[in-house]
Amino acid sequence: MQSAPSAALRHRTVEAPAGRLHLVEHGTGPLVLLLHGFPESWYSWRHQLPALAAAGYRAVAIDVRGYGRSSRPTAPDAYRMLDLVEDNVAVVRALGEERAVIIGHDWGSNIAAASALLHPEVFRAVGLLSVPYAPPGGPRPTDVFSRIGGPEQEFYVSYFQEPGRAEAEIEPDVRGWLAGFYAALSADTMPAQDAPDPHFVAHGGRLCDRFPTTILPAWLSEDDLDVYAGEFERTGVTGALNRYRAIDQDWEDLAPHRGAPIKQPSLFIGGALDASTTWMADAIDAYPTTLPSLSSSHLLDDCGHWIQQERPDEVNRLLTDWLATLQG
Repeated sequence: MQSAPSAALRHRTVEAPAGRLHLVEHGTGPLVLLLHGFPESWYSWRHQLPALAAAGYRAVAIDVRGYGRSSRPTAPDAYRMLDLVEDNVAVVRALGEERAVIIGHDWGSNIAAASALLHPEVFRAVGLLSVPYAPPGGPRPTDVFSRIGGPEQEFYVSYFQEPGRAEAEIEPDVRGWLAGFYAALSADTMPAQDAPDPHFVAHGGRLCDRFPTTILPAWLSEDDLDVYAGEFERTGVTGALNRYRAIDQDWEDLAPHRGAPIKQPSLFIGGALDASTTWMADAIDAYPTTLPSLSSSHLLDDCGHWIQQERPDEVNRLLTDWLATLQG
């Protein structure tokens, strides 16, 4: 497992529709843009930046709007998918490039997919980690999520909808909450199958009531946790949570692309123990139609949600092997 020395990483900010986007880059060569998920930052790609640079690429990990050193607009509707896509286009242009490969994890996977769908002239290939591609369409998202869980519990996406509600749980102990959330979705520390599911909240309870509380996952050191906690203690978590609060607007905005496939070369890597891949197994099965230029799809055994941090060497190998097959 290789992480870049801090001196080798170049931090900068660029102008974008968000206002300011912070990014970290390493290496030279064809541009590869890396998008993190919730609740993370550019730092989630710390193991990939040196590996991609060593393979001959200009690897750039951004703080998505609402996170880290990037701008944090106040209104939830400033976190619509269309806006996040335009942020990515602006980063490519600000870096003096015309085209890029885009790779995302978790929410970053959704954002990367939408970027490739809406701007194929900019994003020549797309890599998706943990969250499979599902084309726009279907019922209104909040209607679906409100029905998941039944009368006894509430799905976490619904729980995140009301401004201030999740903030009241998280912000009094950001470090402790993050540690529990990361552990809950990691292969080596996730609750047993017969334990209450940490993706749900008992009515009147808190999401963290179902988190592990005594041990960090093997991939997360105390120093790593300090980095993540330090960012959210400084910024708060509202910007990150606002992504969830824009999903119905995404559904409306992307309606013209209902059922649309992504035609560029693509790659999917998921964790076999990750709820994102088990719940969305039908989306993976549909890849011959929805990702017709899919190079390969991988489910890593005994791996949870934080895939590029849980299994960095394996993910690095899959990414660099795939990138080597692309033209340009």
